[in-house]
Amino acid sequence: MSDNSIGEKLKVTVFGQSHAPGIGAVIEGYPSGRQIDWDQVSAFMARRAPGQNAWSTTRKEADAPQILSGLNEKGETCGAPICALIENQNTRSKDYSSLLHTPRPGHADYAAYLKYGESWDVRGGGQFSGRLTAPICFAGALCMQLLKEKGIEISAHIARIGSIQDDRPDCLDPAMPLYPADRFPVINPEKGEAMKAEIEAARQKGDSVGGAIRCVVTGVPGGLGGPMFGGLEGRLSLGLFGIPAVKAVEFGDGLAAASGHGSEFNDSFCAEDGKIGTRTNHQGGIQGGISNGMPLHFTVYFKPTPSIACAQRSVYLPTGEEKELIIQGRHDPCVVPRAVPVVEAMAAMILTDMILQGA
Repeated sequence: MSDNSIGEKLKVTVFGQSHAPGIGAVIEGYPSGRQIDWDQVSAFMARRAPGQNAWSTTRKEADAPQILSGLNEKGETCGAPICALIENQNTRSKDYSSLLHTPRPGHADYAAYLKYGESWDVRGGGQFSGRLTAPICFAGALCMQLLKEKGIEISAHIARIGSIQDDRPDCLDPAMPLYPADRFPVINPEKGEAMKAEIEAARQKGDSVGGAIRCVVTGVPGGLGGPMFGGLEGRLSLGLFGIPAVKAVEFGDGLAAASGHGSEFNDSFCAEDGKIGTRTNHQGGIQGGISNGMPLHFTVYFKPTPSIACAQRSVYLPTGEEKELIIQGRHDPCVVPRAVPVVEAMAAMILTDMILQGA
């Protein structure tokens, strides 16, 4: 597997850079003979698109994918790789002209310089940019249509931003919507307003704020995954850590388990109408790396956006001299709201790959 590809039976390769002419995805292994609902794809991608509200970057991009291959004359998937190109139309590369030799704290700049030297594309963060999550959303939107046919639904919400926490869904019977593009993706609207205020307060100070996204998946059959290195948690984590700014992933009530007892964390079994289930779902629907038929739930933690307007300390690489750095450009004061569909998309890609493998 290359750095830019994920999956085995369903393989997704993401290409492009933030300020290149375009970005996109190549999807191999998508079943043939399918009519894609392109309106649903557009609506899903609109949830991630920039420049739509006060809590995101002012960079505006249409994020309209051009399908270059993978469809026949009837518009059906034909078994060939599906290639989608998304043009970058609103770049301001001059904002990054001074950053090649003065890495931004918290960014991939210095690590990329060590690996690629002066040839790496610093504009907009290059291939490390959150801009690359647009093709992930495209691939995930296609996968969600396959999963829905199997009764599998994926939905996420903002679990927290800064110190503000949203309500928790019922992890035994979660009923969460697929949030439309014009809706702040929280369960409790009052908590959502407080989160918006938290983001705005950080923006006014030239700062940023982090947060977390909780994702629930219903309809997943039991027996998906495997022990050791084929585990469902590991497979999902591999994809989720590929999302820029992700620093931690928690399954079920995993963090609380570290300070709890087995009598509290174990999910007791029950039988209702001949179906085996659990009375609680602290383990997030996964035991021994294998789905147990209960809803999956996991939380993804995002660091604060590293591009901030506050003065920071860095080093001028050619001389090793320390210097003050003030970052220019357009950046999200919090990446979390726009990352909600990205988490859903990545989960859809991983689960589709595993189901197609019969894993």
